[in-house]
Amino acid sequence: MKIVIIGGGWAGTAAAISAKKAGAEVVLLEKTDMLLGCGNAGGIMRNNGRYTATEEMIALGGGELFSLIDEIALHKNIEFPGHSHATLYPVNTIEAHVRRLVESLDINVRTTVHVCDIEYDKDKLISVIADSGERFTADAFVEATGSAGPMGNCLKYGKGCSMCVLRCPSYGPRISISGRMNLPEYRGERQHNVFGVFSGSCKLSKESLSKELQAELTEKGVAIIPMPAEDIDYEKLKMKACKQYAIKDFSENMIILDTGDAKLMSSNYPLDKLHKLKGLENARYIDPYAGSKGNSIRYMSVAYRSNQMVVDGTLNLLCAGEKSGLFIGHTEAITTGTLAGANAVRLCAGSELLTLPSTLAVGDIIQCANRKIKEQHDTMERFTFSGGNYFNRMKEQGLYTIDKQLIEKKVSDLGLMGVFNTKIL
Repeated sequence: MKIVIIGGGWAGTAAAISAKKAGAEVVLLEKTDMLLGCGNAGGIMRNNGRYTATEEMIALGGGELFSLIDEIALHKNIEFPGHSHATLYPVNTIEAHVRRLVESLDINVRTTVHVCDIEYDKDKLISVIADSGERFTADAFVEATGSAGPMGNCLKYGKGCSMCVLRCPSYGPRISISGRMNLPEYRGERQHNVFGVFSGSCKLSKESLSKELQAELTEKGVAIIPMPAEDIDYEKLKMKACKQYAIKDFSENMIILDTGDAKLMSSNYPLDKLHKLKGLENARYIDPYAGSKGNSIRYMSVAYRSNQMVVDGTLNLLCAGEKSGLFIGHTEAITTGTLAGANAVRLCAGSELLTLPSTLAVGDIIQCANRKIKEQHDTMERFTFSGGNYFNRMKEQGLYTIDKQLIEKKVSDLGLMGVFNTKIL
């Protein structure tokens, strides 16, 4: 059995790993020269409810990527406004580590393959076609193409191409596989009839900061610089995809995290104003390069799907990551990707598809996001384990805990220990 995964971000790599473990031959297609996509500019794991979700996925048998991140982390148990026990990973080397892990599992990784068309018959996808003309045929497919790009969306709904890590001008625009099958999709809104949301942070060159600020970041993992009163802008918080960082502390302070580079927790900020802050007099943006002005626009292409990650109206196309809902973050991408990859194999084998139960945070978030869009048609609510309304729900429902033994017992009592290690074929 062959599974083809389109998109090599956190969701796509997770899908590839779980499909391979389930017994399929796996091909992972990525349009750029690097896996992980926005994961190369992210760097934050285990903050708030993501700790719970991480430990649930490890207990379920989907922990390879999480274990790798823990192994190479720069900082653990970091506290910053609104967030506890965060892990920070090195964004400049994470891709190489992940690529070695994926390739060690005998997954066929194909980078610089820009999928630009498809072949399908009614509700069944037959192949995806690269701009080189190469066709990739499979029994099932997982779309993990994300929801940012192409450049026209950043121009229309943002402030133009911000020259971000996705590099659309060089590697081609994102296309929607489900869209090419003429299936309905939806877009996220930052306010009524204003589509798309800005990515929530930028990267500064760490060496462009003052020696004192570099030392503080290296030692503590975080630096908090109070903003001048005249530059505090609460309205900018509404533009962020990342609801967990859309709290007033992130307007009243310039919060910087050490992810190898300096992660600036703002969608964008004028460089001339940035240079007025202590320690940032020589600061330089490295992602996006246009960090003074804008950032990438997200949630422009989301598929309707089941709680088993099968795209509605199809027989053999599944989805994961931002393609599968208004999800925020790497943990969320890995969770949906792992489920999609495993269920792609189950689907082809004629086995019962796996539904993660709502008594686990990783199952509850998938079901909650689905109800919100299908029952309430709400395209403004975003879902993350680490903040916003969903983290509040986790606490209210008793889903949030950092007790590893309690999480393992819960997964064991459900009969799901190591379920993602099950070989289907």
